Amino acid sequence: MANEPTTGAKVGLSILGSSGSIGRSALDIVRSHPDRFRIRGLACGKNLDQALLQAREFRPELLSVDESLYSHVREELSGTGIHVQAGVEGACAVAALPDAEVLLSAIVGEAGLAPTWEGIRNGRTVALANKETLVVGGQTVIDRIKSKGARLVPVDSEHSAIYQAMRGHSWTGVRRIILTASGGPFFGKTRADLDQVSRDQALNHPTWKMGPKITIDSATLLNKGLELIEARWLFDIPSSQIDVVVHRQSIIHSMVEFEDASVLAQMGVPDMKGPIAYAISGEERLPIGVPFLDLVKTGTLTFFPPDHETFPAIRLAARSIARTGQGPLYLNMANEVAVQAFLEGRISFTGIFDIWERVMAEAPEAVPESLDEIRRAVSRATALAHDAVAKTGSMGSVPVCS
Repeated sequence: MANEPTTGAKVGLSILGSSGSIGRSALDIVRSHPDRFRIRGLACGKNLDQALLQAREFRPELLSVDESLYSHVREELSGTGIHVQAGVEGACAVAALPDAEVLLSAIVGEAGLAPTWEGIRNGRTVALANKETLVVGGQTVIDRIKSKGARLVPVDSEHSAIYQAMRGHSWTGVRRIILTASGGPFFGKTRADLDQVSRDQALNHPTWKMGPKITIDSATLLNKGLELIEARWLFDIPSSQIDVVVHRQSIIHSMVEFEDASVLAQMGVPDMKGPIAYAISGEERLPIGVPFLDLVKTGTLTFFPPDHETFPAIRLAARSIARTGQGPLYLNMANEVAVQAFLEGRISFTGIFDIWERVMAEAPEAVPESLDEIRRAVSRATALAHDAVAKTGSMGSVPVCS
């Protein structure tokens, strides 16, 4: 029968970034379907309260936390049978747990690359919410996925939409994929307007509730640039066949256009539980407590072209993958450093754009061919970004609120 639940053993699940918005949503799904999932490992980072609460509720075999929390958490969980580790090594150990058939990679930023790399195992499903793994690792990560016989399933709502739309269809008939963007809180603003943006304004996203770094990426539209790069690797499609449209309502999560002029779209209320559940359940449609889409109540859906002059992120991302080299890696590391500097009030909002341009201009053409080579490239790009921030920041700080 259609939609009949699968019976049998529970799916072992490890989560990288369990204290973040994606991780907490995933645990809500597990909580709603205790017959379907068993938590094997959690990497929780710096959130002490969440680390202890999650460990006591879900009883993972292994919990990884930040080094600063290690002694306290280990003492608190003494006698529970939960093994505690810390730092990058701890996160990598969580990712590599053999009893987890599914790894949800949701650590924010380049920090998610190393544990995701370690977690790519034979036959495992890697549910990828960490776009930087492919932005920074590119073909090297894809080659590892293929060589290990792992399955890569996207969790970002846009890529999940493309993945779902293409089920049962051949890529030979695809003309282009269309990623949708909310436009962020500054849709319709000019470059002069953006010069005065405060941190609090940039953190006020119109649709999604996300962490600060991802929210700033949405405000600059760099998130969409990174998603364009990720789509190139996920779907093995050239950047010339990837377009972006601004869709303020965030109801259509992305679309596929075919050579016969047909367009398939995946729609739903803006809630990340849908793509998370789809990825970790083996593409099953689970009831997850998300409101159903009311098209009459939704009313008009609108679409606009991106303003590449005011928001250069998508144009820069497309440029970075139009040729081989380390452009995407350098763009990503420039962004990570610049966003942190903006959140700390050391550079202006548009100063972020300047850092992208400066650092990308230094990107080598050689493609890293191993994790160690990727790490060395990350270190070089990060150092360049810090230097660029120091030069930009010397012109004065910016307001936190207005």
